[in-house]
Amino acid sequence: MIQIYITGGTFDKEYNYITGDLFFKDTHMKQLLEQGRNNVPVDIKTLMMIDSYDMTEEDRNIILHNCKKSPYDDIVITHGTDTMVETAKVLAKANIPDKTIVLTGAMVPIAFGSSSDGLFNLGASLAFAQALEPGVYVSMNGRYFNWDNVRKNKKTGFFEEIK
Repeated sequence: MIQIYITGGTFDKEYNYITGDLFFKDTHMKQLLEQGRNNVPVDIKTLMMIDSYDMTEEDRNIILHNCKKSPYDDIVITHGTDTMVETAKVLAKANIPDKTIVLTGAMVPIAFGSSSDGLFNLGASLAFAQALEPGVYVSMNGRYFNWDNVRKNKKTGFFEEIK
C-alpha cells in the first residue's frame, strides 16, 4: 500500500475561465489514478490545499507528523513545485526510518487536461516510491532526485541536479 498525501500546489488547482483565476476546490487524485489505470493499492489523505508559496513551518510540521505516523513505508506527497525542496529538507532532516518519501507536483494544473504534466509525474512517483531505498526524494519529469541535490530551474521550468 502506498500512502498519498495531498498538500495542494499547481497539481490540484482549478481554473476559472471567466476571471482567469486559479483556485482550490478538491483534489483530482482519484480521477487521476483511474485515468492512469493505477493498479497499486493506495490510501489517499488530504492534509491541506494550499499554494506552496503559502506553506508555513506549521504546515510542514503537519506533513512531517503524518509521514511519521503513516502505517505505510512508501509515501507520495503532491506538493507545489516552488517550495517542494524546502519541505523535502524538513522531512529528510527528521530522519524518519524505513520510509521512502517521494514529493511530486505539476507545472501545469491537471484541470488543464492533457497539457498537464501531473499524471505523468504521479505515475513516475508511484513507481519510484516502490523501487527506491528509504529516504526522501523529489520526482519530476520522469526523474528522481535526492532531496539535497535538486533545485527548480525557474528559467526552464524543469527540476535539475545541483552540480
